[in-house]
Amino acid sequence: MQYESPKSIDDAISLISNASGNTRILAGGTDLLVQMQSQVADPDLVVDIKNIKEMKEFKKEDGAYVIGAAVTGMEIAEHEEFVKDWPGVVDGVKLIGSIQIKGRASMGGNLCNASPAADSIPAMIASGAFAIIAGPDGRREVLVEDFIKGPGKTTLKSNEILVSIKLPLKKQNSSGAYLRFTPRTEMDIAVVGVGVNITLSDSGICEDAKISIGAVAEKALVVEDAASALIGNKITEEIIEDYIEKVRASARPINDKRGTVEFRIQVIGVIAKRALNMALERIR
Repeated sequence: MQYESPKSIDDAISLISNASGNTRILAGGTDLLVQMQSQVADPDLVVDIKNIKEMKEFKKEDGAYVIGAAVTGMEIAEHEEFVKDWPGVVDGVKLIGSIQIKGRASMGGNLCNASPAADSIPAMIASGAFAIIAGPDGRREVLVEDFIKGPGKTTLKSNEILVSIKLPLKKQNSSGAYLRFTPRTEMDIAVVGVGVNITLSDSGICEDAKISIGAVAEKALVVEDAASALIGNKITEEIIEDYIEKVRASARPINDKRGTVEFRIQVIGVIAKRALNMALERIR
């Protein structure tokens, strides 16, 4: 196995463009190293991006946050201004393993690993986040909801790399939340997960909403019907029940050892209601 630690994005792109065989990117390594140890992954080339300055930057540009692909979960969770503006995204990041794991793991790595049960992804989707991608032909931006194609599969080409994640300018009277259900309280992956972001008018009418559900399909989904149930209305119990019904109707889980289809569909409605109420409370 060949190991490289480039100092620039151009050098990283050159390495992966000219490589033969299986190439993997190393950010925190909390997924990749486990996969290598268990022989699920056997890369010919590992490109470590932690020494690329832009990959480690956490900055604000024109009101939007740009988070490098190698910025750790703990750096995100301890960024006071970001926590205030995008609490739902932080909810998801805080669930990426233990404190020790978050000291290494990155939100970019969580995205590129493309697990259907990833905790940061529904929260990013609900917040309208973009993935910034670089390759030999330049850079492009893709909505996070379009970045993942299926379990372990992304829109990245073999000669492209995720540079950063961009969170847009936060709207007034808006907030978000992410909640999941697991059999255990800690150190487990989601059986269901729901990310919510909503914007209210001064009179309490829902002006905008975005809902994403995870662990109940081959990738995190956008639930447009659930958002439509909220937009244009005051969020009453009747409206919330309609929203819950739309969330449940969009789920398409499988039976496995961690939960049945029926169980997941039932529980995701409960979690969706709690996440919505959490977002509302944060606005109030």
